[in-house]
Amino acid sequence: MKLTKLCLILVVLTRGSSGLLGPPERSYKILMLLPVATKSHGNVFFPLAEALADRGHEIVMLTNFPKSSKHPIITEITHDLPYFKFENINMFGAASNVMNIFTKLSFVAREMYHVPAVKEFYQRRKEFDLMVVDAMFNEVAYPFVHNVPFITLFTSATNHRVSAVLGNVLNPAYVPFMDNFHFPASVWQRLLNTVHHISYPFFWRIWSIVPTVQKEISAQFPELPPLLDLERNMSLTLINGHFSTGIPLPLLPSQVEVGGMHCRPASPLPQDLESWIIGAGSAGVVYFSLGSVARGTSVPVKYRDFLIEAFRRLPQRVLWKHEEELENLPDNVMINKWLPQQDILAHHNVKVFISHCGFLSLQEAIYHATPLLALPIYSDQPRNAKLMRDAGLGLMLVWEELTVDLIVDALTDIINDPKYKENVIRKSVRMRDQLTSPRERAVFWTEYVIRHRGAPQLRSPAAQLSWVEFLMLDILLLLLLALSLLLFILHRIFRIVTTILFSGDGRKKKSD
Repeated sequence: MKLTKLCLILVVLTRGSSGLLGPPERSYKILMLLPVATKSHGNVFFPLAEALADRGHEIVMLTNFPKSSKHPIITEITHDLPYFKFENINMFGAASNVMNIFTKLSFVAREMYHVPAVKEFYQRRKEFDLMVVDAMFNEVAYPFVHNVPFITLFTSATNHRVSAVLGNVLNPAYVPFMDNFHFPASVWQRLLNTVHHISYPFFWRIWSIVPTVQKEISAQFPELPPLLDLERNMSLTLINGHFSTGIPLPLLPSQVEVGGMHCRPASPLPQDLESWIIGAGSAGVVYFSLGSVARGTSVPVKYRDFLIEAFRRLPQRVLWKHEEELENLPDNVMINKWLPQQDILAHHNVKVFISHCGFLSLQEAIYHATPLLALPIYSDQPRNAKLMRDAGLGLMLVWEELTVDLIVDALTDIINDPKYKENVIRKSVRMRDQLTSPRERAVFWTEYVIRHRGAPQLRSPAAQLSWVEFLMLDILLLLLLALSLLLFILHRIFRIVTTILFSGDGRKKKSD
């Protein structure tokens, strides 16, 4: 025990004197839980998993996508249930169709714990020093965290729900939830934003999704506390955002910004790709990708034809991430089903990034200082695109209003007007100007929670309050009652005094 304490003191002293992460006190076992996630969520988890594994920690990841890490001490378990194959979803469908896939969470809750590998690790869960849970859509994993320290990792910039659970209710007057919120906000926008802040968590947690998941979990684990009670034991959340690229927010010590953790310096491009980009000459290259979820093959034919015709008119070459070959492509367009996006964005001859404006792609564009033309599809992408546009990092187009001329004019404007490149360079400098890297912060706080056995010192007392107590409605009611009582007493005194005064005047007049 004394040796452990001595090691801990040495770790802290070493870190304080050098400013770098000291060696861990021992090798930890960490289980990462993202059974309902897109591959882009994995792109945020893997940098943390690999950084922890590089420090000698044993990492196990439960996912719903194919294995992709080659690290020798990272073990990936895929539950292989068929309900959340995101690559098969048409993101250009109605928003309600995208939302309807989450009604299948109850099926995952019913079947996941019968998968042999999942069942094995559930039974061994107390062997782990820490659980790291994907903060979006993964209440099905909460049985794992019963009586085990856990943190969450949120793959976007803000999570109103998790923030509220930790005791920090974000103010809808300036923290956007909806797509059309911008500053300065009108009364109507703030009203709608407030409705979204309240209605979405209510729908997800109280009315629809979590209750159906809870029913399936309770049938299998009747001794477990309710899922939302388990959630309250969260020690900390890592947030994939940063004030330099988004909105500065008041955060608790248990909310740590690690935005851009997946961003990295460029690696050399394959020779054929390097030659093709350099061969574009001074006109440069336009890079086009819709990310890892929205496949190029799902783009409606009308819009695809607009894009091809617009690319035909450009003096630039176009590098297009697309899963299948296309006919009638102009000579200046190259397509490939996979491309090293960060290495391409970092290339000096890449002029514009046409993007769906997913949050990870937006961070990579800022990190590598590449202006954007946003074509958002769904979810947080319209909000990201508007924030990008308002910051002067590029332009935004809407699919339904797309024309060939609009595409050509927008690209021409971004390439020829230096303000977009200058703005994104300034943003990139701010993003990179940090005392420690996002990955180092994520590693430090992950190990911190383990070293301090759940780190209860991080937890705000506000997390234990009901909404009545948090909003001080009971106190306001008491103050209102006290004020009413005071007004009543003053009113009675006033009536008594006036009665005496006027009664005295009446008797005096009568005697006269």
